[in-house]
Amino acid sequence: MKNDKKQNQYRVNEQIRVREVRIVGDNGSMVVPTRQALDMARQQGVDLVEISPNAQPPVCRLIDYSKFLYQQKKRAKEMKAKQVKIEVKEIRFGPQTGENDYAFKLKHAKEFLEEGNKVRAYVFFKGRSILFKEQGEVLLLRFANDLEEYGKVEQLPLLEGKKMAIFIAPKKAGVAKKSQQKMDRERREAEAREQAKQVETEKNEETDADMPANGGLLANAKISEEALKKLTEKED
Repeated sequence: MKNDKKQNQYRVNEQIRVREVRIVGDNGSMVVPTRQALDMARQQGVDLVEISPNAQPPVCRLIDYSKFLYQQKKRAKEMKAKQVKIEVKEIRFGPQTGENDYAFKLKHAKEFLEEGNKVRAYVFFKGRSILFKEQGEVLLLRFANDLEEYGKVEQLPLLEGKKMAIFIAPKKAGVAKKSQQKMDRERREAEAREQAKQVETEKNEETDADMPANGGLLANAKISEEALKKLTEKED
């Protein structure tokens, strides 16, 4: 049934009953009588497929209909894969949540928003704790304020039955996470450069330390050579 519905989305060949159509292809487009377009399709061994029925005149392509459906399915799959999947992560509070528990849940909410997900934080009122609904609202507003750098409020605290919820959407999906990765990479590169610089410095220091000793040997050799030359001249 699904495939039949997909195939019936487009009119093909004799199903196209307008007077003229615009044929588009790699070489541009041209407007021709529909009968001529059908003859061209038969000559090429393909189909006349109407791809834009609301245009004036309707736009068609000369293509094998099965190939055309395959291309459409592939394109739809690629577009779906490129879409960012946003999930709604839930965080539950009690009306009298402690500071440690609050900090723990705040940390998770930041991670969720950094990953591009929405956060639905809610306070659950059990039994007579509904008397503390104002306290729950203050808690949720504080939560939103602490997440201001990471997300924006889509819905202010709203009481539904025993739950009061607030929705927070990410400001920019993945930006903070990517920034942290970049910072780590730059830190590693800086450390590598510093190590290389230190090795080069130590190498230069060792070379400088050897130079006076080598210079002394060369100087002594030169002096001995000159003394031997003078002694030879005297003997002559």
